[in-house]
Amino acid sequence: MAYEVILVEKDNGVAVITLNRPPMNPLNGQVFRELDQAADELQADPAIKAVIITGKGDKAFAAGADITEMVNLTAVEAYSFCQVSRIALEKIENLGKPVIAAVNGMALGGGTELALACDFRIASSTAKFGQPEINLGIIPGAGGTQRLSRLIGAAKAKELIFLGDIIDAESAGNLGLVNKVVPPENLLDEARKLAGKLASKPAVAMKMAKASINTGLNLDITSALKLEIQNFLLSFASDDRKEGMAAFMEKRKPSFTDK
Repeated sequence: MAYEVILVEKDNGVAVITLNRPPMNPLNGQVFRELDQAADELQADPAIKAVIITGKGDKAFAAGADITEMVNLTAVEAYSFCQVSRIALEKIENLGKPVIAAVNGMALGGGTELALACDFRIASSTAKFGQPEINLGIIPGAGGTQRLSRLIGAAKAKELIFLGDIIDAESAGNLGLVNKVVPPENLLDEARKLAGKLASKPAVAMKMAKASINTGLNLDITSALKLEIQNFLLSFASDDRKEGMAAFMEKRKPSFTDK
């Protein structure tokens, strides 16, 4: 599939999506539409076991929404823009494969929201995070008020969103916003290392584990536990469960087929 504002590369079970609008990689409608298409493509590709999202260059993962596109929008047009971004980020969040954000610079506004839609966030030590929308007279509109609160807690999310402050990678790590902070030159290597480890796991169990966590977060505990059992049984019915348990009993490395 041809893309204009993102790059999609595939190698050894791992796909790398690169936002390709350097130096700041601002997020406009076309970026979100192409992310939507890429999510569909990678979901349908059985060879891809893990996904990395990063930004072109070393200045920005994504410095935020493209204000030049948004400044003259009517409220109705802004609603349409939000729908495009919401659908794309929900597809990334619910992709049946683990997704890693390799944050190589500024991730502000929509950039932080894109990273929040990923399962893991590895940040360069030069990365910056923030939801500065309040300074433009608006609020986050691509999941910031919801995903950030669920990830780091309501009080800290309010602090970032109400004040609009920008924080560094170390502070983001202390908040639990980032899984790991690494030197800039090691960022993609670390992301690929994690992606490779994830790609080696059985795909059916990985998909069921992700669905259980993502969906269960929005359910009461009783309903969430029932969902967990349902997904456990689906993974239990897989060929990979049989292989994994047989390999354990035979004291050998399993050979998973993702079935």
